[in-house]
This record gives sequence, structure tokens and C-alpha cells, in this order.
Amino acid sequence: MSLSIRNQIAGTVTAVTTGEAMATVKVRLEGGQDITAAITTDAVKDLGIAEGSAVKALVKATEVALATGAVEGISIRNQLAGTVSDVATGGAMASVKVDVNGGGLTAAITKDAVEALGLAAGSSVVALIKSTEISLATA
Repeated sequence: MSLSIRNQIAGTVTAVTTGEAMATVKVRLEGGQDITAAITTDAVKDLGIAEGSAVKALVKATEVALATGAVEGISIRNQLAGTVSDVATGGAMASVKVDVNGGGLTAAITKDAVEALGLAAGSSVVALIKSTEISLATA
């Protein structure tokens, strides 16, 4: 199956915490960074996700926010440090490619945000992703 979701980063499940309806799944990305996905408990069961499972973390580019440094005092726990590799701007929006350890991410943000943050190839950034915006796929 092919997907339009650009951001697909491989990793290994390190922990699963289940509740009645939702579960949190901690994933160690191939580059060593950790992320957490919040998915349904049914999805955990249906996909057979357990500690040690190989997964791909999937995130739509529109769900990736960028900051010029780590952000404190925010509920978003997934903060991946990286370096901008490319910026393509249009009339209103921009596509920003970010190299992170173990892969790459694309963020779809406004052209105004690119300008305000001074983003260009080589800029250090932190990609912010809510755990509820990360989907998991198994092989």
C-alpha cells in the first residue's frame, strides 16, 4: 500500500501502556530518539503491537510544527531535534524538510512562519508532534 503521508520513520516499540480505550506506545527511532504515539487499545491488539515490535511512525506534514529550540511548558512531548535540509516556499505555505537522527521529516507551515523563524538550509530546529497525531504501521 502506498500512502500520501510523507513522514514515515522506522523504529522499535519500547513500551506499551494500555487503558480502556486508548494506549500510549513509546517508540525508539532508528536514530535513537524516542517518540510516543497515542492510539486506540483496539489498534494495539489488532496490529499485535508489543515491546520489541518493529513499526513505522506516520505523521502528516501538516501536523509537524517547528521551533528554533526545545520548548518547555507545553504538553507536546515529542520534540525531535534536527537540521533544515530544504525550504520550498509558495505564495502562502512552505514545505520544510528536516533531517533528524534516523530519518527525515517534512513540515507544512506558513511562509510567514518560515520568514519569522529565519528558516533556511542548515538551521537547527525542533520538530514538535502531538502524540495523538502519530499513527503506527507494522510490517
